[in-house]
Amino acid sequence: MERFDRETLLDLTVNVIPLVIILFFVVVFAVISPFGFSPVDSTIQFVLLLAPFAALAILTYYAGKAISNDEEKLEGRPGEYANVAESGMADEEPVDADDGSDETEAADEEPEEPAE
Repeated sequence: MERFDRETLLDLTVNVIPLVIILFFVVVFAVISPFGFSPVDSTIQFVLLLAPFAALAILTYYAGKAISNDEEKLEGRPGEYANVAESGMADEEPVDADDGSDETEAADEEPEEPAE
């Protein structure tokens, strides 16, 4: 089993929280049984809880593997993915992706009066 570092576990927390919530409801429905017990209904109920639990658990594991593999790749090539502050581009002016059709400037200007 692959061990994940602290940053990867923090990234995966968004998936672990729903897993805990689903597991809570599985335990509550198994212990309390608020809707009574019927073989068909209870089976459907638990399948509807356990299928997403299993799918999310598998997805979380593979997401963790992908995150840790990408982090290892980035750590292995620090020159290729240099930080912007270290590359000297922090002092550069930002480049606007302006296509020349700025509607806010046109709306602020007063309309021209026709010449007489």
